[in-house]
Amino acid sequence: MRVGKLKIKAQLYCGDELAMGPGKADLLEAIDRGGSISAAGRAMGMSYRRSWLLVDSMNRCWQEKLVETVAGGGHGRGASLTLTGKAVLAAYRRLEAGLAEAASAGVLGELDALLRAVPLPPTSASVSEAA
Repeated sequence: MRVGKLKIKAQLYCGDELAMGPGKADLLEAIDRGGSISAAGRAMGMSYRRSWLLVDSMNRCWQEKLVETVAGGGHGRGASLTLTGKAVLAAYRRLEAGLAEAASAGVLGELDALLRAVPLPPTSASVSEAA
């Protein structure tokens, strides 16, 4: 999410694995709307495999599953958020809102006032140092 010129990306880790971030939160919302992992993936422009791997990662990182699946053809199949999944999603969205609110405070304005609209072109010294 962007607040002015600042990009805020809250990520929670379980060991070295990303347990929750903006993309996973969006996927949870899409599953909640569409009732399946495949529909959520399609809505987000990702493959079923990628969607499934993200759900699997989330389910392994949290103390309880965030997404419950029902396999098989016919009525009653699909996926839904568990109570824990809904709680994690809501708490994550509150965290994002709190970060955006904090970023909107005076400090961001101070930095913004000192920031150029566009960077200066590279100097010949910086080009030769990079080589």
